[in-house]
Amino acid sequence: MASETFQLSRREMLMSSATTAAVSSIVSETAAAAPPMKAVPTYKVAMTVNGKPRRLTLDPRTTLLDALREHLHLTGTKKGCDHGQCGACTVIVNGERINACLSLAVQHEGDAVTTIEGLGTPERLHPMQAAFVKHDGYQCGYCTPGQICSAVSVLEEIKRGIPSHAQADLMATPQPTGVELRERMSGNICRCGAYSNIADAMAEIAGVRT
Repeated sequence: MASETFQLSRREMLMSSATTAAVSSIVSETAAAAPPMKAVPTYKVAMTVNGKPRRLTLDPRTTLLDALREHLHLTGTKKGCDHGQCGACTVIVNGERINACLSLAVQHEGDAVTTIEGLGTPERLHPMQAAFVKHDGYQCGYCTPGQICSAVSVLEEIKRGIPSHAQADLMATPQPTGVELRERMSGNICRCGAYSNIADAMAEIAGVRT
């Protein structure tokens, strides 16, 4: 069967246009009549960052990572995956390392936060920073701040006797072996592949051979 040619009369076209205009008018009026969205409440939070007291007024949904980067302009802490899977945002809170992207800033009232900027300065590097430079523990450098914060915390964890999954005996005192260091650093991803150099830098500070 031959296909029929579609035809639209002038009357049908006018009726279609009128219907479209009416619907658009109704939608516009409905949108205009909708009540305005309520402003998100803000909260005040006080914390110590790199040894300095800081007071912020924040949307309660603000992560610690965004508070550090966007509000305090401490951009050394990097945003990588923003899902707690890469470790680029690692900072030290009350002596323990955390993923800043998974933690809300308002949860840290009164806490002491240390970022890469608080570990050392260009004139006076932290020993771990100097070891990373010596052993080429980086390539592009994007993950390096998180790697260094984690590395510093890892050695402190071992000193405090905190066990890891690399230990055969969880009751034994942990030692900074190559296997131990790599296991504890497994949450920090380096897509450039500088893992062996990072382990060498950590081993030097720990006083061991990997």
